[in-house]
Amino acid sequence: MDIKRSLTALLMICTLTNFAQPQNVDKVIAVVGKYIVLKSDYETQRLQYIADGAKDDVTLRCKVFEELLYQKLLVVQAEKDSVVVKDEQVDAEINRRMGVYLHQFGSQERFEAFYGKTMDQFKEELHDDVKQQLLAQQMQSKVVGDAKVSPAEIRAYYNSIPEDSLPLINSEVEIAQLTKKPNVSDDAKLDARTRLENIRQRVLKGESMSALAALYTEDPGSAKTGGRYDGVMRGQMVPEFDAIAFRLKPDEVSEVFETPFGYHFMQLIARKGEMVDVRHILMTPKMSNQDILNAKLKLDSIYTLLEEKKIKFCDAAAKYSDDRDTKNNCGTIVNGATGNVRFEVDELGQIEQNLVFLLDKMQVGDYTKPTIYQSQDSKQAYRIIYLKNRTEPHRANLKDDYQRIQSYAMMGVQKKKVKDWVGKRSKSTYIKIDTEFQDCTFSNNWNLRLK
Repeated sequence: MDIKRSLTALLMICTLTNFAQPQNVDKVIAVVGKYIVLKSDYETQRLQYIADGAKDDVTLRCKVFEELLYQKLLVVQAEKDSVVVKDEQVDAEINRRMGVYLHQFGSQERFEAFYGKTMDQFKEELHDDVKQQLLAQQMQSKVVGDAKVSPAEIRAYYNSIPEDSLPLINSEVEIAQLTKKPNVSDDAKLDARTRLENIRQRVLKGESMSALAALYTEDPGSAKTGGRYDGVMRGQMVPEFDAIAFRLKPDEVSEVFETPFGYHFMQLIARKGEMVDVRHILMTPKMSNQDILNAKLKLDSIYTLLEEKKIKFCDAAAKYSDDRDTKNNCGTIVNGATGNVRFEVDELGQIEQNLVFLLDKMQVGDYTKPTIYQSQDSKQAYRIIYLKNRTEPHRANLKDDYQRIQSYAMMGVQKKKVKDWVGKRSKSTYIKIDTEFQDCTFSNNWNLRLK
């Protein structure tokens, strides 16, 4: 994990988990400038690392403590440098995090009952902590934001690593896809919209929308709660849903509207800034067997063009694919976890096991016949998978793993910038730590005092 990701993870853990439990008697384990580090902050961070698979040892203990020191030093310097975090930024971040809580609890009432305080009280308690975290993020960008690494530095970094110390890279694949989604008939769309409008009229005449949602909604995510979603943040849902949710008045019932999932109507329960509680009912137009068959037949004809080499896969994806995320990139699927175009086979298995079976029988340059799959909107569709490249397990090298080695080299540059910065800033900042951590071997020179 690089420095920026590490800090971001730390900030999220410190607030989300620490505020997510009642606080016991605490202890100050460090002072950085005018800021303190609490034992509860440290324990929360340490336990989260352990939950994520880290070994609970002295190395982890010192690493967690040093990350907390670094966060506080960033805040101290941010104030010296007059770094500004606006109240709107703090409020937006608090609302985003509250959305996580409300999703976990299922409703505002359950949340408030668990903590014994109102949501507004809870948000007020979060304010200063979140502001500090945002200040630390901005200061972090100033510390390492201009770090760059040249091709020559990347080669030098690679050559500096002993051959037997080069990381082992598992087999990876690059894949592309060409998708075809069934076109739902106009009659099916009209039928769904008509049925939903009839239910909407029943709500307007006084029937319980919650009861009707439990009976008729086709949204599995809200059926058990009577169509209700609490703590929906702006941008959390598809744009069409947001546009209605943030325009309604309390208790107002919307007209029927369309999203990629089908037809809806909605009632606003409450709005709190950039967060809303809503209730909705969804009807999805039904695809017929003929609709599905037509999609396959279209893809079959494209497959024939590929087989006869009358069109290249890249051109076919751009011209015919229904997947907006990949069609303009030659159909290439991007690994959301890493941001590059390679997947380890185990990663693909976690996403979709069927892909692993398909690729196992393929050679580089092969593509599958049209196969059925479930698209991101949970609807049946067909696709052709193209195997662009496959690497065998190997030690990292510049030819096959340039992007990965570039990332490692950049991390080294960033770490050096942080080390230099901490060494300099800690000399002019009062830092005192508990004797519990006096034996730690830190990555940076902190110019520490014991307390």
